[in-house]
Amino acid sequence: MRLLEETLGQITPILSDLADTAQARLDQLTKPQGSLGRLEDIARCCVMITGREHPQVTKKILFVFCGDHGVAAQGVSAYPPEVTAQMVRNFVRGGAAITVLARQLGIRVQVVDVGVNADFASDLSGLIQRKIGRGTANFTHQPAMTQEAAVRAIEVGIALTTEAIQNGAQLIGAGEMGIGNTTSATALLCVLSGLSPEELTGVGTGIHEEARQKKIAVIRTALTLHTLERADPLGILAHLGGYEIAAMVGVYLAGAAQKVPLLVDGFIATSAAWIACDLNPAVKGHLIFAHCSAEQGHQKVLDALHVQPLLDLNMRLGEGTGAALGMGIVESAVRLYNEMATFAEAAVSEKE
Repeated sequence: MRLLEETLGQITPILSDLADTAQARLDQLTKPQGSLGRLEDIARCCVMITGREHPQVTKKILFVFCGDHGVAAQGVSAYPPEVTAQMVRNFVRGGAAITVLARQLGIRVQVVDVGVNADFASDLSGLIQRKIGRGTANFTHQPAMTQEAAVRAIEVGIALTTEAIQNGAQLIGAGEMGIGNTTSATALLCVLSGLSPEELTGVGTGIHEEARQKKIAVIRTALTLHTLERADPLGILAHLGGYEIAAMVGVYLAGAAQKVPLLVDGFIATSAAWIACDLNPAVKGHLIFAHCSAEQGHQKVLDALHVQPLLDLNMRLGEGTGAALGMGIVESAVRLYNEMATFAEAAVSEKE
């Protein structure tokens, strides 16, 4: 709990007074003013987040946190629970979508077991083992985690992110893997947003409509069972969340504390981002929402947060795939801002 409290105390709002400084440079680059559209907004945002007139975001890292969910026993996923552990091995072997994109985009991926219901060899190359528990409890019967376990998982994310930044990371994203975790994220977001399970529950891994209705019923059961205080984000997370969701909360908190731009992936990552913002509202300014997931409720949640994602590619994979693509866009925006010549430097005549 101490690490969490210390990190929360280090988070400050972004430096909005640097917006004019960034805009002045953007307006002097060899292009018509505003012609790079949202890329200019992203560059300006990175200046305000980092507090640097010339931010650097070339050293990119993306965490993939993995954990199992007891609620998977309710038949809410199209895939069996053992797929979580199987995908962990696929990640470290480089055969998953996120690892393909990471190779293309120059992103270092760190795969973290924070709660998988399986044992991995201690020398499994490429896997960081920080297991808090062997999956969460079934939240239709009891809280998914104790609050102590939720805090420990958050602190895993904080510690790994802080270490990455100390080792030079300049742009950070987070993804997840865990069968049943769209159900967990939906339950969390119902409480956080006030939207109903019917509005937010999607197909997840590709379930059919009858299974989706069952998933809605499962979420309603959980929301009825647990007494949740909207002003208690840690309690909400402990009752309905997952170890990997909690670890992503830690990433957003640590990144904000260290003034590093953070890419938020899709639906599940957004549930973690909302918890982080509830723990300290200043976190929000450090977040760049990468894409709008095809998961049914994601656009509604983004609207409730008053944020506009960078991309809408009809994706719903998770793993951090949307965040990875977003990292490429952010790097492009900052490179343009830093490396384009001004009219004076290039001896180009300005608009009359």
